[in-house]
Amino acid sequence: QVQLQESGGGLVQAGGSLRLSCAASGRTFSSYGMGWFRQAPGKEREFVAAINWNDSTRNYARSVVGRFTISRDNAKNTVYLQMNSLKPEGTAVYYCAASNRAVPTSTEYEYTYWGQGTQVTVSS
Repeated sequence: QVQLQESGGGLVQAGGSLRLSCAASGRTFSSYGMGWFRQAPGKEREFVAAINWNDSTRNYARSVVGRFTISRDNAKNTVYLQMNSLKPEGTAVYYCAASNRAVPTSTEYEYTYWGQGTQVTVSS
């Protein structure tokens, strides 16, 4: 079992940056692929980024390529999402999730464990 807790959300102006963190419990964190998803008001949850267990593979949604960076520190049981050049359409609740797949993808059902989310609000 893995428990996930996101932090680092907040209010930022368009063009600004935030770094989200997701702290995981359990000694097997390094065996999980990790992902970030987001859900804007009135919209379905969507994939943002994913990283495999040893950071050899990273995947991104087209809308965030070149602006967001996913990374992980297995010694700290933490995965990060660095978000630069934020846009108002990035306003959403951001969730981290853990997958048993060797290379996690953008598909929600592949993720077994989810955090409760952290709110990111980007003002124009």
